[in-house]
Amino acid sequence: MTAAELRSLLDRALELVAKNEDELRDLDSAIGDGDLGITVSRGALAARKSIAALPPGSTPAEILRAAATAIASANPSSFAALVATGLLAASRSVAGNDALTARDAVTMAQEAIVAIAKRGKAEVGDKTVLDALVPSVAALEAASSDEPLEAMIAAARKGIDDTAGAVSRKGRAAWLGERTVGHPDAGATAYLRFLEALKQARSDGVI
Repeated sequence: MTAAELRSLLDRALELVAKNEDELRDLDSAIGDGDLGITVSRGALAARKSIAALPPGSTPAEILRAAATAIASANPSSFAALVATGLLAASRSVAGNDALTARDAVTMAQEAIVAIAKRGKAEVGDKTVLDALVPSVAALEAASSDEPLEAMIAAARKGIDDTAGAVSRKGRAAWLGERTVGHPDAGATAYLRFLEALKQARSDGVI
């Protein structure tokens, strides 16, 4: 994928993911502070503007860094900080690359996981974004086709379903204890919606 293709793909995917504001607000209100919908929609808009303002010839790493900075600043929150941390780690792993390969995508995702887990002091099973992110990246690593997004989406969805019945152990949700049982993690759901947005953007013929 060229840098220009990455810009187009992210622009369309971010446009689409912002449309989930109401759903994410409602999910987060059930076991959190209810600000995730705004965080995602404002962050997506800010990232689109930041990416669009980059000069022609910007590298994939520069595109990811621009998105990370914009998301972190648009509506400061713990989720925005985690997303920005993951994007910055991903950008460092492809510094100097003019284009991205399938192997680069795996490396970026792996580095994002490490960074997010460290920043959030969380692991799989804590009922966080990692419960969707980690299995989806495992699916990406195992994918043999040229279109692994379906496998990633299915794995992320299963991770969310598997932890919906668990007690949240991190963030504001952890304060509610047993009241979080039966509710999917909103951050993990936001990540799933982003994967679905990427798939839709590809279907729209963006690249």
